[in-house]
Amino acid sequence: MQFYPKAREQRPSINHPSVRPRRLAVLRAAGVNLLLLQFLFLGLFCYIFGSLFQQTSHTHQVNILFVDYDGGAIGSAVRGAYEKLQGQGFPTLMERSVSAYPQPGLIEGAVCDIKFWGAVYTTANASNALTAALAGGSAASTYDKNDVLTMVWNEARYPTAVDSAIESNLKTLSQSARVMYSEANGKQALQDLNTSDPAAMAILYDPWTLSSMNLQPTKQGSRLIYNTLVIILIMIQEFFYLGTVNGLYVQYKLYSSVRPHRMAIVRLIISAGYTLIGALCTAGAIWAFRSGWHVNGNQFALTWAVLWLFAHLNFLVLDVFTIWLPPPYVPMALITWIITNVTSILLPFELSPAFYKVGFGLPAHAVFQVLLDIWSGGCNPQLYYALPVLFVFEILGIVGSTVGVYRRAHYASIKAESDEKACEERVAAALLQQQEAQLVRQETLQDVDSASDAESQIPSQRPRRGTVDTTKDQEDLMGIIRREMSRSNVESSEDRRSTTGPSFSLPFKD
Repeated sequence: MQFYPKAREQRPSINHPSVRPRRLAVLRAAGVNLLLLQFLFLGLFCYIFGSLFQQTSHTHQVNILFVDYDGGAIGSAVRGAYEKLQGQGFPTLMERSVSAYPQPGLIEGAVCDIKFWGAVYTTANASNALTAALAGGSAASTYDKNDVLTMVWNEARYPTAVDSAIESNLKTLSQSARVMYSEANGKQALQDLNTSDPAAMAILYDPWTLSSMNLQPTKQGSRLIYNTLVIILIMIQEFFYLGTVNGLYVQYKLYSSVRPHRMAIVRLIISAGYTLIGALCTAGAIWAFRSGWHVNGNQFALTWAVLWLFAHLNFLVLDVFTIWLPPPYVPMALITWIITNVTSILLPFELSPAFYKVGFGLPAHAVFQVLLDIWSGGCNPQLYYALPVLFVFEILGIVGSTVGVYRRAHYASIKAESDEKACEERVAAALLQQQEAQLVRQETLQDVDSASDAESQIPSQRPRRGTVDTTKDQEDLMGIIRREMSRSNVESSEDRRSTTGPSFSLPFKD
């Protein structure tokens, strides 16, 4: 027994005249499609890498509020340290007067309202308290080195980028300020130092520690993929089920047998239910691995609702792609849609070139702004534009998808009529062939009967053949009709057995 014997049969050589044109056509089509895909992915790689290009040199666009409640040597040290650190790779320190922010609580509100990415302020009378502590005694024992210089920030707002752009740089500013303070006040500090007091000596070597007021600590490991893999998987999840729904509609020929408005309504219900469950699973996975992240049940419900809206609008947008784009370009549109959306949330726009601010209008950026507002307890007030962006995509997706159902129903009916007409033509051709064969058979029988009568010259009554022939003809006719009607099922069964793996329609065909 041979291994797949039909595959081992003798076939024409690759240099055979009948094969050569096809070989050249395959090579040409493969080359052109290779270039199309390579240019597409080269453009996508350049787009996403361009958003991260020279990220450090854009750090100066991150604005940090500075308020000097002390008004003494420590505030001067901070200014001197910033003058040395100032540059493209360091956040911009924007000093404001005490009258603009008379209380530290107003600074927290400014950071919460995203007027600034972060803030640094000195505690009132901090310099005098430090000088008194160096003299020793009760002032040294009660001195709090954590109540001198404080930074305010929101780790939930682009957490991975904030870690390096804000927290690390502000710690560097605090350390540099300590050096500047020692250089400017070191001689006087040594004169005032009580060398017999261990507490005073410790304060001299470590005058203050930068205190951190994090509006929403976000330290769980899974936060690294909230703005990447989570968004990508949501989009791919919708695309897979969209293909399933479209396949069911085609397999059961619903487009040519059900009214379009009913199909549109059912599709919306199915997609809403599917994305509702998918959003619940996504939100549940985030909550299950939050690892000490302080978020409550209300935030979970809001996260679920926002992810549901985002998932559903992506289902609709991808459905619009499959309706209005030629099939060869649907996979290209999918990967382009994913990359452009993810790029819009990889980094704050302040750390990317200005060109990438076009991402303001993309659903991924909008949904991430809403999620940040939810997760940080309202400390990212971007809902005034983020929610309208999401709802605009949702409404346009519903309209485009609904119109697409009518479009598919229209062309499905045309195809059904064409298939029916082709089937009728095949049946007619088979009947005509059968009738011609029947005429030939009848003429042959008549010739045989005439020859037999001439030989015998004996009159006799012959039995009628009409009933037998008519019954046989009816059976042949029914067999032809059944064979033509079942041809599509046979062909689809053969296709399943002879499948060569997944394939795509080609953008270029020779």
